[in-house]
Amino acid sequence: MVVRRGFAVALVVFCSAAPDTGRAAESVRTELDLDKCHHTPGSTDEDYGSWHCKGYAGIVVYVTAGDQRSYMSYGRNAKAEPAAAQTLSAFNSLGRTIEWRVDRTGNGTLKPFATIIRWNTTIASEAELVRGQVLVVTRLAPGAICHVGYVDAGVNANANILAQTISDQRARKFRCGSDRPVVLGERGAAFSMP
Repeated sequence: MVVRRGFAVALVVFCSAAPDTGRAAESVRTELDLDKCHHTPGSTDEDYGSWHCKGYAGIVVYVTAGDQRSYMSYGRNAKAEPAAAQTLSAFNSLGRTIEWRVDRTGNGTLKPFATIIRWNTTIASEAELVRGQVLVVTRLAPGAICHVGYVDAGVNANANILAQTISDQRARKFRCGSDRPVVLGERGAAFSMP
């Protein structure tokens, strides 16, 4: 556990194959605790404001929320990135762990190219509220930052592996605005997309 300026960052590294490049991608996990981030209040009841958090390798994590939905983007220009306007159609909230998919460079440095985070969803059916979880894969810079794909974590036992597969096979070359995000695995009643 590494603690810097009051923001706890838990680092865990895992490996998996990256079939599209032949490179092995790894994972680093950090905590997302909005209570420890800089918050700017919203201007209306349904505008919950924005949070600026420090992510892995100093990357800015930018979160906004309103109308019971969350939005999440990354980087210096996070507010202007496509991801800042992307959410799920269901009411949702963010999980507390960001998985950063990273490549190991020639000098051993870890360079993030995508993130995976669990979004908690709530869908109103005729009889009840159906709660679920969706893993959202987001590509990082260079290039635009946007959603690459989705996995229903409530019905797929291997949801983390499926999300890593989307990340490792698609995120590096994904073109925001022209390529369509993918869904891997089964979809349950609480699954939601944009």
